[in-house]
Amino acid sequence: MTLQVDHETKAKEYIHSVYETVVKRNPHESEFHQAVKEILESLTPVFAKHPKYMQHGILERLVEPERLITFRVPWVDDQGIPRVNRGFRVQFNSAIGPYKGGLRFHPSVNASIIKFLGFEQTFKNSLTGQPIGGGKGGSDFDPKGKSDNEIMRFTQSFMTELYKYIGQDTDVPAGDIGVGAREIGYMFGQYKRIRGAYEAGVLTGKGIIYGGSLARTEATGYGCVYFVNEMLQSQSLGFEGSTVVVSGSGNVAIYSMQKAMQLGAKVVACSDSNGYIYDKNGIHLDTVRRLKEVERKRISEYVKEHPHATYHEGCNGIWTIPCDIALPSATQNEINEESAKILVRNGVKAVGEGANMPSTLEAIDVFLKAGVLFGPAKAANAGGVAVSALEMSQNSMRYSWHFHEVDDKLHTIMKNIYKSSVQAAEEYGQPGNLVVGANIAGFIKVADAMIAQGVI
Repeated sequence: MTLQVDHETKAKEYIHSVYETVVKRNPHESEFHQAVKEILESLTPVFAKHPKYMQHGILERLVEPERLITFRVPWVDDQGIPRVNRGFRVQFNSAIGPYKGGLRFHPSVNASIIKFLGFEQTFKNSLTGQPIGGGKGGSDFDPKGKSDNEIMRFTQSFMTELYKYIGQDTDVPAGDIGVGAREIGYMFGQYKRIRGAYEAGVLTGKGIIYGGSLARTEATGYGCVYFVNEMLQSQSLGFEGSTVVVSGSGNVAIYSMQKAMQLGAKVVACSDSNGYIYDKNGIHLDTVRRLKEVERKRISEYVKEHPHATYHEGCNGIWTIPCDIALPSATQNEINEESAKILVRNGVKAVGEGANMPSTLEAIDVFLKAGVLFGPAKAANAGGVAVSALEMSQNSMRYSWHFHEVDDKLHTIMKNIYKSSVQAAEEYGQPGNLVVGANIAGFIKVADAMIAQGVI
């Protein structure tokens, strides 16, 4: 017993030392600090049980990106005025495969955001069981209000620099916030133009007619609901007859809503960056999809077509709406401690993180202490990258699977992620804690691969 306590003390000291080094080396990068702290703290029982991970310096290497690339992105707007944005790509870890992770176009993008996303992506990709490493990228470019020609000119300029660092066996980007089928199409065209070759596997999230995968559009949202459904079924619960609140109204939110409705739930609220709508009769998904995917309008327009619904300025208020299931699918840190407490008081039974790190550490603690079923992002959000890996496989085979084949594979992957997270949590003394379970399950695969490949 004393020996075990000693091992645990050493593990905690080691982890604390690594974290302090991260903070010192990366000042003012709060999002990256948060992501590292959340994962490292959950790994204490692993290091206590297996000191070999300390001996090989796994954490010191794991928290340092293999490569961080920043570059200038010049482009010309419709008024002929030159504009300049900053581009990023972090190639975080390639122990189990080529770097894989989305590109985000949003004014908030900076080194901290990209590094937190790339760090999380490493564990998420490991959990999928697919041979893909962790990466992420993007720009502080804001696509809102830009014309198609401005989007095209920017993305072509972005790819003119990015192409030097990517490839179907090196680094395979995809979409994220602000980067959908339109942006991927423009970037793929520019890459093809520069390379003079049709390398379909260099980007995922492509259009179906030029190498994309059926079910990729739906994958992140569907995958989140599949994962949450596994949590619910473990407690003899389900989506049938449940009230659901989904933040966001982009790709993840739309297809989370669609799958939740297919499973019998009533989705009563969704949002965008300006505010949220509440429809007590249930959201009309066709209206939301048309407004956001076709007309590219604000969610406030919904109430003009459905006057019984209400629109509210500001996003945080969406979590005051009573619900059985909450699916935060917008952006990082959208649920803080107070919002979490309100959700718990209102009787929420399950929370599934559709976005990347949408709950603060304090909020997660509130959910776990209250016994709320909680699906962390790196597990619940992994459906998108899982199907991206399946898209890569289809590109390599020059073959396409039917929608139901891809969806079945996605469903199986999400079930396996749930099972491996549950098993890891139980094995390391945290039964039911899927945050710890997902972190440990994702870590061990990457760490063992790093040990096998030597100190590089």
